[in-house]
Amino acid sequence: MGSPPTSPRASRSTQELNRLDLTYVWHPFTQMKEWEQEERLVIERGEGNFLWDTEGVRYLDGVSSLWANVHGHGRDEIKDAVRAQLDRLDHSTMLGLTHAPGIELARRLAAVAPSGLTRTFYSESGSTAVEIALKTAFQYWRNLGVSERSKHTFLCLREGYHGDTLGAVSVGGIQLFHDVYRPLLFRTYLAPSPHCYRCALDLKPESCDMACAGEVERILKSHHGDIAAMILEPRVQGAGGILTAPEGYLTRVRNLCREFDVLFIADEVATGFGRTGTLFACLHEDTAPDLMALGKGITGGTLPLAATLATERIFQGFYGDYAELKTFYHGHTYTGNPPACAAALASMDLFERDRVLEGLPAKIEDFRQGLHHLSHHPHVGDVRQAGLMMGIELVADKRSKTPFPLEQRMGHRISLECRRHGVIIRPLGDVLVLMPPLSIRPEEIQLMLFAVTASIEKHTGKRCE
Repeated sequence: MGSPPTSPRASRSTQELNRLDLTYVWHPFTQMKEWEQEERLVIERGEGNFLWDTEGVRYLDGVSSLWANVHGHGRDEIKDAVRAQLDRLDHSTMLGLTHAPGIELARRLAAVAPSGLTRTFYSESGSTAVEIALKTAFQYWRNLGVSERSKHTFLCLREGYHGDTLGAVSVGGIQLFHDVYRPLLFRTYLAPSPHCYRCALDLKPESCDMACAGEVERILKSHHGDIAAMILEPRVQGAGGILTAPEGYLTRVRNLCREFDVLFIADEVATGFGRTGTLFACLHEDTAPDLMALGKGITGGTLPLAATLATERIFQGFYGDYAELKTFYHGHTYTGNPPACAAALASMDLFERDRVLEGLPAKIEDFRQGLHHLSHHPHVGDVRQAGLMMGIELVADKRSKTPFPLEQRMGHRISLECRRHGVIIRPLGDVLVLMPPLSIRPEEIQLMLFAVTASIEKHTGKRCE
């Protein structure tokens, strides 16, 4: 049988792991020159809402391991489900075959999703879920016999983020992330972000009559013949800086899409599975999209899995004899991977058993109160919250909303300081993002708020008023 394998911790020191990392690894969304100069954490294990590094130091996972972890790390219920599935079947293609976990998960998703989303197409990441939604919307109109000169592009929002594959980047609206790839992308129509703190239309929310939605109407009225679908992140633009849309915006743009016969795609990769306080953000306004992209929290944050949900209307647009060539020619090797589906089913069971959604209002209120206090800090320009998705925008001057100079890296420095208080967060520029697992406890909420407040005060030199 041989000797049992040793763990990386047993065989290599933290120093050696860091040396190897610097030699061989290229990290996402990371300037590697800066990475070389920083104190790096090598994460070894996770338990509950905490992560431990190779030196045995414990950190609260304040970003849910990139907005994915739901129930805490190492939940036995999910691990047991994955082990049991591996004992039966590790992987089988869904091209020409099917399997029980994929079938059952699709049934369960249809039961809890916004009304009418009855069909599930699996993939492995949020980006691929969005790509599937875009390709589906485009081909849907072709299958109906619409001219290739019509219904060939998309309406999206500035500051939107839908992933890093080229289709998802094409419908993105974050200049920093997306502009370098502009020559590779297809043309879209861009509407202003529904972001009241920095309104692109230079209006005030109390008197603007939601002019950002009015811009959506203007574009649809003039160009609906060109537009196959509108895509947006419902209620919260995540990577854009946790930008929260005003109440009623989602309903209004969804109704506009119906009026002008444009499909509506909800990207719930980040907002889904309880992040905003309901299972899906669309449910806050009882909004039912034509297509919905899911990822991140679908497995509780344990294994890669994504899903694109569609209505029966969309599905029927692809239904026909083979010779009609209506088939959706798209798929992935690990589409509907059985252990990942088993993890997702176990996660959905935990939502019910732990009564996760019922426990969220008290946690949301605890954060709201703490963030309200922090909002009075002289260098906190805006505090945005939708459930357990929170953003704290730092500014050099509160009255003028002037940002800190880019080279100061204020958000980055404050996030690193939080680690000294035992909390891991990751900023979006100078927006501090707080997005803990939904299983966070009251004392852990206070730890997060203390760490963030103390770190802001240290690096700005100013205390909360």
